[in-house]
Amino acid sequence: MRGYQQVLLDPAECVLLVVDHQPQMYFGIEGKKRACVLNAVKGLTKTAAIFQVPVVMTTVTAVDFGGPMVKGVLDVFAGHHPIDRTTLNAWEDTRVKKAVNDTKRKKLLIAGLWTEVCATLPALSAMQDGFEVYVVVDACGGSSYEAHDAAVLRMTQNGVTPVTWQSVLLEFQRDWADKATYAAVNALITECGGAYGLGLEYAKVMKKS
Repeated sequence: MRGYQQVLLDPAECVLLVVDHQPQMYFGIEGKKRACVLNAVKGLTKTAAIFQVPVVMTTVTAVDFGGPMVKGVLDVFAGHHPIDRTTLNAWEDTRVKKAVNDTKRKKLLIAGLWTEVCATLPALSAMQDGFEVYVVVDACGGSSYEAHDAAVLRMTQNGVTPVTWQSVLLEFQRDWADKATYAAVNALITECGGAYGLGLEYAKVMKKS
């Protein structure tokens, strides 16, 4: 267990693992709005693209059961081919583990469906292998409210840090004076940031009037 030390996320130290965001897994989400989970994972993957964070995507039995990675997520990284596996724990597929290890980055962000399996199992396994693990809880969904809540509690009790996609985005940006990513970050907030995004759009309009 890492204990309670909190270290701010640096995109240069992070890698993102997106697990099983497939139609069949979305069908089974209960206790959360599916559209909200999809919006969050889209925002998260676009955050990774803006800050050049490497992304590993994986599906489970895509042809026989789960279906392809949802289009809105896969489209962010043109030409990216998710690793299709049979293991319930993505970390137990040697290709997935190797792909993450090959990035040489030790801060691992995870977004998975369902929370209690596709996020929890690789999160706990990666921690055992020395990774500092952050689960993006709003980009995860469980088979019930209780399943999601219990999974997040289990992970946090074992040293995993819960975050949300917008907290990751703003932590990566860190300073509005950083103009290299300023415009892209604001565009993403406007697109996926809910009320915050509406506020930015409103401010732009009012500033011009």
